[in-house]
Amino acid sequence: MAMSPVIEPYGETRRWRRVEYDRLVDLGMFEGERLELLDGLLVLREPQGSPHAAIAAHIGRALATAFGLGWHPRLHSPLALDDESEPEPDVAVVAGIPLDYVGAHPSTAGLVVEVAESSLRLDRVKGGLYARAGIREYWIANFVDRTLEVHREPHSAAESTHGWVYRSVELLGSPATVTPLAAPTALIRVADLLP
Repeated sequence: MAMSPVIEPYGETRRWRRVEYDRLVDLGMFEGERLELLDGLLVLREPQGSPHAAIAAHIGRALATAFGLGWHPRLHSPLALDDESEPEPDVAVVAGIPLDYVGAHPSTAGLVVEVAESSLRLDRVKGGLYARAGIREYWIANFVDRTLEVHREPHSAAESTHGWVYRSVELLGSPATVTPLAAPTALIRVADLLP
């Protein structure tokens, strides 16, 4: 059962900068907590069930094959998008090899994917953060509707939550195929991503 959001009775709240958040993480302040920094706010992440974790790993493996050498998928790992946001997408396909990021989290990705069941609403809102950071392509593996939501063309939109949206959103079902923008020779069956 989902919990209702708590409306705080306080006036102003303090937004966190990514550098402050990272320092507190380094000091072990959030040990054992599942948090993301989204637009300056510390947001609790939902616990991952076995299906969610397995599907994220499955998608990561499929994308590693599709992208090939020079790219690798990071699972449930931070992306340092800007001074106020450090989400931990289910899969982010980034350039290079894992050891390229020993000194700092990557700040961009060739593709970001969220696996959505109960998190579908939040994952759609997070799309604005990815668009604002210039991530060209964002997918939501939507298990509620059994579709792959392909978000492309980041675009400034003042009326949106984060000031940015993806202009193109395509909903693909199981007979369709998709080609990631950053891997133009790859052809992935949507059915292979949504087992």
